[in-house]
Amino acid sequence: MEAVEIIQRRVARELNPGTLVNLGIGLPTGVSQFVPAEFSVFFQSENGIIGMSARPPEGMEDADLTDAGGGFVSALPGAATIDSAVSFGLIRGGHVDATVLGGLEVDENGQLANWVVPGKMVPGMGGAMDLVTGARRVLIAMQHTARGKPKIVPKCTLPLTSLRRVTLIITDLAVIEPTEDGLVLRERAPGVVVDTILENTTAKLHVPDYVPEMVLNVRSLDEAVRDAA
Repeated sequence: MEAVEIIQRRVARELNPGTLVNLGIGLPTGVSQFVPAEFSVFFQSENGIIGMSARPPEGMEDADLTDAGGGFVSALPGAATIDSAVSFGLIRGGHVDATVLGGLEVDENGQLANWVVPGKMVPGMGGAMDLVTGARRVLIAMQHTARGKPKIVPKCTLPLTSLRRVTLIITDLAVIEPTEDGLVLRERAPGVVVDTILENTTAKLHVPDYVPEMVLNVRSLDEAVRDAA
């Protein structure tokens, strides 16, 4: 299984039925394909879509249906389009149950840097700052390293997206929870040993005596309801 699919499958297991979930551009957009339709999760894109679905087949793209990054998406039956004021009202008002965002760096305080790409012109921070500040849960979906360089670091070197601590970091190697006492290693990817995670992480990690392996299968509705209870 490829690294990106590992991340997307594990993130999908964090999403509960009947919730409003924002998917960031890039890797997070693919999370929707691993959430069963019967979950009735309402996927939002901050440019004004509620009920967003996966990228359509080639040749079926609609120029009026794109995500916040301009990539083509599709819409589920009953989907709604709204203007930016309403969209950001939902985000800033605390009505988004979870947001799934990519990351460039996350540090020992659980703070995220994800809007300035070194060496590239960036038109603006988009909705990331509002989402990290306003969403009830902030799930970071990213590869553990970039060009061999760790992305989970003692202190972010890039500008912070928000001062708020994120909820969970999910990578192709591990699930890490930021807490008041620091970063705690909660799970390891299939076939990955703890030493490999530590070798690819420059931030200090608290490692419990037992670190279970990630479960990557798609949850059933009964399982999801039981987990949320």
